[in-house]
Amino acid sequence: MLLPIIYIALGFAAMEFSGWFIHKYLMHGPLWMIHKTHHQHSKSFFEWNDLFSLLFGGVAVLLIFLGAESMDFRFWMGVGITLYGGLYFVLHDVLVHRRLTWFSKPKHPFLKGIYKAHQAHHKTNQKEDAVSFGLFLVPKEFFNSKEK
Repeated sequence: MLLPIIYIALGFAAMEFSGWFIHKYLMHGPLWMIHKTHHQHSKSFFEWNDLFSLLFGGVAVLLIFLGAESMDFRFWMGVGITLYGGLYFVLHDVLVHRRLTWFSKPKHPFLKGIYKAHQAHHKTNQKEDAVSFGLFLVPKEFFNSKEK
């Protein structure tokens, strides 16, 4: 039972690290035309940027499907990616961006740090000058700063 847990953790970690890289160098690079919809104030519930969630979700479904028969590493890594996607939705779309109003502003120090880092990321609606590109990998300055 230990090996599936390791593969789930690897899938989860792979999403955070690849997500940081993709966000910084592709979304704020050549894919900015899609991602910029996330940095603009829109009255629509959906934005073009949501296509990235479909892409990452598609990878998870494919891995789960390919590994389901033998329950090999692909299945468990797909579960890790799915777990990441679920937490991403709750933290990013619900807690930070309030696309659904399930929670109030975070009070827990870890969630506050994630919230502050993402608010700092959105201080610009430009391709350049953004900071903090990960969801869980947040610069420690956002955890140490005092409330204003």
